[in-house]
Amino acid sequence: MKFKKIFSLTTAVAMSTILLTGCGASKSSSEVLNIYNVGDYIDESLIDKFEEETGIKVVYETYDTNEAMYQKLKGGSTNYDLIFPSDYMAEKMIKEGMLEEIDYNNIPNIKNIDEKFKNPVYDKEDKYTVPYMWGTFGILYNKSMVDDPVDSWDIMWNDKYEGQIQMLDSVRDTMGIALKKLGYSLNSTNKEEIKKAEEELKKQKPLIQAYVNDDGKDRLLNDEAAMGIVYSGDAVTLMAENENLEYAIPKEGTNKWVDVMAIPKTAENKKEAEEFINFMLDPENAKINVDYIGYSTPNKAAYEILDEEVKNNEVAYPSDEILNKSESFIDLPADTLQLYDEAWTRIKSE
Repeated sequence: MKFKKIFSLTTAVAMSTILLTGCGASKSSSEVLNIYNVGDYIDESLIDKFEEETGIKVVYETYDTNEAMYQKLKGGSTNYDLIFPSDYMAEKMIKEGMLEEIDYNNIPNIKNIDEKFKNPVYDKEDKYTVPYMWGTFGILYNKSMVDDPVDSWDIMWNDKYEGQIQMLDSVRDTMGIALKKLGYSLNSTNKEEIKKAEEELKKQKPLIQAYVNDDGKDRLLNDEAAMGIVYSGDAVTLMAENENLEYAIPKEGTNKWVDVMAIPKTAENKKEAEEFINFMLDPENAKINVDYIGYSTPNKAAYEILDEEVKNNEVAYPSDEILNKSESFIDLPADTLQLYDEAWTRIKSE
């Protein structure tokens, strides 16, 4: 299995793979497709294959976060034809009229999407999005350094591992973990629950080695931390590189996320975008992509032809019992998001 390449991924390295950088705007053409995707989130051999099969030139650019992508599109100076937002960001963009309705007549391979991913909370009528990848986040821990059961978020607050615990430098993810630890929804809008989550994270802060993003994966890989929060696809990659690493989804539940393909309202090459979506939903193409990235596929036809080792990997494909305890992030009201942001600022500054 060829795993997603994630280690020491700096912006400079990520940008070196971009075929065109800058504002992302190219002249409208029936032979051009402007794609904006998260860094290292596609097997680029598929781009070459698509170009060869269709004669359509792909202009490919990457971003680091949903929020960075959103702000760039909101600024109105781009002409991207296809983007890859996460569920909660897709919901936000739908509400704000930023996404174009998809013509599924141009996407016959939509039939390959598993029914479990149809009519999701972020796009209830399946008008604007097509599922791309899905997964969870959980605790990646070093078995040679951790000798307690890793079955609850509580272990991230265990002072036995002071200075060896990493948390994500992300307000929704990290606040969500504290909320789940307390038995609340990670989408809580209750002021008191949000306040209690803040207090939990303040208690935890003296135990934290660092709040991290991609740099945390390198530390876990190199036995420089006992435990940290990672996404399931990254866990698959890291565990393949270091046999001491193990992944656990706590019994309180976690975030089950879905990333999607969507067409911005400002797209100039909608038909070409739909052709690319259909290409990516072809089972053989989807398998190539899954084998490269390491995340989980919502494409049932592609799942059926995955290697048995991959299909039986509970990190990538956890049980329904675990998933039923998990939640997807939703787009919260602005006043609630402000509460989260203010709490996170206090946590980081104190």
